[in-house]
Amino acid sequence: MSGCKSKSGPAVMATPFDKNYTGPVTVDPLTRIEGHLKIEVEVENGKVSNVWSSAQLFRGLEIILKGRDPRDAQHFTQRSCGVCTYVHALASTRAVENAIGVDKILPENAKIIRNLVMGSQYLHDHIVHFYHLHALDWVDVVSGLQADPVKAAKLANSMSSRVTKPEDLKAVQVKLKAFVDSGQLGIFTNAYFLGGHDAYYLKPEENLIATAHYLEGLHLQVKAARAMAVFGAKNPHPQFTIVGGVTCYESLSKERIQEFKDLYNETKKFVDECYIPDLLMVASYYKDWAGIGGTSNFLSFGEFPSVENDIDSRFIPQGVIMNRDLKNVMNFDPASIKEDIKHSWYKGESSLHPYEGETDPQYTSYEDRDRYSWMKAPRYKGESMEVGPLAHVLTAYARGHKDFVPVVNSVLSHLGVGADALFSTLGRTAARGIETTVVANTMSEWVNNLEDNISSGNTDIAVEWDMPDEAEGVGFVGAPRGALSHWIKIKDKKIENFQLVVPSTWNLGPRCNQNKMSAVEEALVGTPIADPKRPVEILRTVHSYDPCIACGVHVIDARTNEVHKFKVM
Repeated sequence: MSGCKSKSGPAVMATPFDKNYTGPVTVDPLTRIEGHLKIEVEVENGKVSNVWSSAQLFRGLEIILKGRDPRDAQHFTQRSCGVCTYVHALASTRAVENAIGVDKILPENAKIIRNLVMGSQYLHDHIVHFYHLHALDWVDVVSGLQADPVKAAKLANSMSSRVTKPEDLKAVQVKLKAFVDSGQLGIFTNAYFLGGHDAYYLKPEENLIATAHYLEGLHLQVKAARAMAVFGAKNPHPQFTIVGGVTCYESLSKERIQEFKDLYNETKKFVDECYIPDLLMVASYYKDWAGIGGTSNFLSFGEFPSVENDIDSRFIPQGVIMNRDLKNVMNFDPASIKEDIKHSWYKGESSLHPYEGETDPQYTSYEDRDRYSWMKAPRYKGESMEVGPLAHVLTAYARGHKDFVPVVNSVLSHLGVGADALFSTLGRTAARGIETTVVANTMSEWVNNLEDNISSGNTDIAVEWDMPDEAEGVGFVGAPRGALSHWIKIKDKKIENFQLVVPSTWNLGPRCNQNKMSAVEEALVGTPIADPKRPVEILRTVHSYDPCIACGVHVIDARTNEVHKFKVM
């Protein structure tokens, strides 16, 4: 077996090119994600037949948090990741609020502000994901050099209300050519498709348009991050969330709220004029992917509550879909979650509810196919579940949500496909854009409600409370990546146990105690591989989940199995 590795891309191991290849393919490390992930597959006659998803770092936050003040949990957990930053702070805060009962009396303004910051997180996360983490799986950037800027501008103007000028696209070509002539493609380096690849379908003009918006998106995503910081004080890792509300009193002024609105409107304009037209353009060329990369079961915690402690009040609804049955959406039951470790690098073969969760690491080896991941295997009623934008959109669509249904139907109509196409890698990617549109459209209503409250003299954003000696609680967050939950047990006013069950453990974990595959493992089975030395098809499905391995795993010494503990002075 020979190896092939790009200068800055993942290592790929396979035999020489063969469209009917049978044998192993390993992508390690898989890049354009947060953290370290290895994907191993077996291919039979050009299609994936077996999969192992392996997270390569250990999670240790649960150990670090033991014995600490529950109020400190958010400051540690949101350091899990510098991308999905706010979501962990919110989950930890909700867990403590639930434990002490303050979630029943959270001020309305605090709830609105949290929703606005989370909405901004959605816009930021989804724009960055589509352009900067996922687009290169579909867009051949170098092909844009062959495009006619006049034709490309005409095409762009036919898709969007934005006016695109040929000279602007020509300037992008000049910049791109400088990269190519230097021999260093920088952010565009990707050995999978340089020199052409049978799995890429876009014409040069479409590739040029997408590349232009990729570059623009690098600047635009900063606007969404700044919008979060208007209330959050900074980004990443905003500092405004506390148990009982928020602390951003200075952000209640007309000037600061207007600043948020300006940043939000600029971001929303990019979503409407670039992101969604580009998504539809790309999807129209890759409709064969409406039959690739699908899973069976979906879980949504929902998000954006109107009543903080009422999961049924969330704008994005909670729900469970089994076996793709959109006619039978079940309510989410927190008691039905367990985490398995039979195929993970932990001691034993337990299957525990998060309140009883244990974090007792035991590493075997890099090549182990029995225990092969630092992620645990969350299961709902014994089944693996896909979480994230597709689960959100499917649940909302199946429940007849007035804001989601017309957008979903519009996308399906534009592409000329039925609802079954949603159960796929294409559907997962489209769902992220659908969710972005709906959330962006709704945020203006939330900020208007905040302004109305303030103008009427209601400026309450926090309540007082007392820490009990013993309690337990959970914080559920419908993060941009999916279902996130933090579970806390308090004893003697300190953290006795803390467990994080994050979206990437649901989507990218290993097999469970019953040997059932995780969502990504299931999704990859049956995927056609055009070139085993450049398996971009694997990347398309894995990237469609927006993996965040850093949220799920952290620090250990692989030689000694010693957990590294740190004392913050």
